Amino acid sequence: MAEPRTIRLSPDDNVVIAVDQIPQGTRAASVMARERIPRGHKIAIAAIEEGGPVRKYGQIIGFASKPIAPGDWVHEQNVVMHDFARDYRFCEDAKNDEVLPVEMRATFQGYVRPNGKTGTRNYIGVLTSVNCSATVAKFIAEGVNRSGILDDYPEIDGVVSFVHGSGCGMAAYGEGWELLRRTQWGYATHPNLGGALMVGLGCEVFQIDRMKDEYGLVEGDHFQTMTIQATGGTKKTVAEGIERIRAMLPIAAKAKRETRPASEVTLALQCGGSDGYSGITANPALGSAVDLLVRHGGTGVLAETPEIYGAEHLLTRRAMNRAVGEKLVERIRWWEDYTEKNGGAMNNNPSPGNKAGGLTTILEKSLGAAAKGGSTTLRAVYEYAEPVKDKGFVFMDTPGYDPVGATGQVAGGCNVMCFTTGRGSAFGCKPTPSIKLATNNDVYARMTDDMDINCGDIIDGVSVAAKGEEIFKKVLAVASGERTKSEDLGYGDLEFVPWQVGAVM
Repeated sequence: MAEPRTIRLSPDDNVVIAVDQIPQGTRAASVMARERIPRGHKIAIAAIEEGGPVRKYGQIIGFASKPIAPGDWVHEQNVVMHDFARDYRFCEDAKNDEVLPVEMRATFQGYVRPNGKTGTRNYIGVLTSVNCSATVAKFIAEGVNRSGILDDYPEIDGVVSFVHGSGCGMAAYGEGWELLRRTQWGYATHPNLGGALMVGLGCEVFQIDRMKDEYGLVEGDHFQTMTIQATGGTKKTVAEGIERIRAMLPIAAKAKRETRPASEVTLALQCGGSDGYSGITANPALGSAVDLLVRHGGTGVLAETPEIYGAEHLLTRRAMNRAVGEKLVERIRWWEDYTEKNGGAMNNNPSPGNKAGGLTTILEKSLGAAAKGGSTTLRAVYEYAEPVKDKGFVFMDTPGYDPVGATGQVAGGCNVMCFTTGRGSAFGCKPTPSIKLATNNDVYARMTDDMDINCGDIIDGVSVAAKGEEIFKKVLAVASGERTKSEDLGYGDLEFVPWQVGAVM
C-alpha cells in the first residue's frame, strides 16, 4: 500500500501538509501518525517544545501550546498565536521588473471609454445614495431587464442595481463618509459601466449634489441622478428611472470591443473559503499569472489586509521604496487598533470553514493568501476604494470579508477578478467578471458549476508556472467577453457591499 502523500514547503519547516488522509498508525514523511490527520492538515515531523515556533513556508505560523511530538496532528488543540517581532527589511527584494515592449504584449478585446479607461463589460448601473432608495433602484433595474428591450441591444450586458445599507445615520464628514464617497464615485465612473443612474431619497446625509461637486461629476448621456422626493414618490421615480435608462441604452450600445493591450487589465486578487491547499496550489498559481500580467504591463491588486497579517514582512521587502513599505505597516497598525477597539483580535479572521480545511492561525492563512501577489515589486499601497493608477503589483487596504474587499477593489477600477477558494465560495461581482479558481480536485468536481479553473492538479504534477499561464490566458479571454461560471449563474447584483466604519446614529 502506497504511503500517504505529504508536502514539505521549506527545509526549515517542522510540519508537512497531508495531501492524502493519514490514518492513525500509518507512516508518512518518515514519521508514524499518532492520530488521524485529515487532508490538507499538518503533521509534525520533528519535536516542538512548548512555546516553540511552528514553521510552515519557512515562516512562523504559531507557537506550540504544549509539547508536540513527531507524528502529532498540529492544529488548534496544540497551537496558539501571540505577538512576535517581524523584520520588515524594507525594499530588500525590490527589483526592476521586466516589462515587455508594447508591440510584444498580449492583447484582449475591450471597450475604450471616453476617459481613456478600458472596460471588459458593458453594463448600465443603478446606484443608490442611501438604503432608503434601494428598493426603487431595484425596481428600476428589474423593470428594464424584464421589459424585453435589452433584446434589441446585445452589446449591453444588462442593467444592475448596486444597493447598500448605508448613506444616512452617519457622520457627514470623516472616515466613514470618505469610504462611501470613494466607493460610489468608483462605481459611477467604472469602465465596465456604459452608463449610470444614481437614485437618492433626497434628505439623506450622503447628498448626491455634494458628491457631484466634490468630484466634479457632470450629468450627461452616461451619468444622471434623481431623488424620490423631488420626482414625486416611488411610482413616478421608478417610471422616470426606466425611461432614463431606455434613453441611455442606444448610447451605451455604441461601444464596440476593440483590440487593447494587456496593460489595460487591472486584476483584483481575492480568496475566500481558503483551505490547507490554498497556499500550495491556487494562490501561487494566481501569483504566477500576476507576474505574467505585470510583465505585459498590467496591474494586479492584492487586498484583504487582515489576511496578509503575519506575512506583511514579505511584502515590505518587495516595496519599491521605504514610503510604500511603511504605508503598508501603518495600515497593519490601524487594523490592530481597529480590532482591539471593537473587542476583536486579528486571529479572529480564520473562519470555521478555514479551520476545517486545515488552516490553524491567521499567520498560516496570510502566508498562503499573500502568494496571490506573485513575486514582483510592490509599487503602491492604496486605501479602500482609491483609484488604482499605478501599473504593476499593488496593494489595497480592505477587510478580509470577500464582498466588502471586492467592492473596494472594483471601486478602485479593477475590470477583472480572480477568486481562489478551497471550501467552495459562491461569489460573483458585477460589473467585474469573477474567475473562480478551485484549490483542490474535490471542490472542483463537487462544485463544477461554480468553478472556472481547477488548480488541484498542481498536487498531481502540473507545474505552478503552467497553471499560471492557463490563468493568464483565461483572464484575457474573460476580459474579451468570455463569460465566467458566476456570470452564467447570475451572481453579482447582491455582492455590492461598501465598507462601513464609524457610528451608526
